Amino acid sequence: MTPARPSLMLSPVLPLGALILALAACGSEQGGSDGRRQSSSVPLGFELAFAASAGGDTASAPAALVALSPEELVARIEAGKIRLIDVRTDEEVAEGVIPGAEHIALDRFDPAKLDLSDGREVVLYCRSGRRSAVAAEKLAAATGKPAEHLAGGILAWEAAGLPVEKEKP
Repeated sequence: MTPARPSLMLSPVLPLGALILALAACGSEQGGSDGRRQSSSVPLGFELAFAASAGGDTASAPAALVALSPEELVARIEAGKIRLIDVRTDEEVAEGVIPGAEHIALDRFDPAKLDLSDGREVVLYCRSGRRSAVAAEKLAAATGKPAEHLAGGILAWEAAGLPVEKEKP
């Protein structure tokens, strides 16, 4: 190792520095006369070091996904004000859909192109819940709000004994 590159030697230790700062901040809690923790017990720059070690980019964190059970989806449908979107393939949709659903296959699903101006909440579903979760993540990222999908997909819907409309020939 050459003396010209000492920073390379320290690079694996840098994430450890943030951990040490975090542990130091959790150390002795020095209270003031009113019982509050005094700010001098937190090491200078702790917040910045912690944010850097945690990634610090909260803007790219996905919004929450809400997984609905078939029973919860039935209640939402009966209450109205939802837009149910099936993200399965054309071939899968030909086998049957949840009544009232519209079809936008996942490979064509673009949340930016959805007209959300009517105030209805979008609920997504697929065969098993995996693809609808992917679509819901896209929707949540586009809107900045949690997105809902049917947990277990149409398989869970059918297992609960709920109706499926077959495509008419």
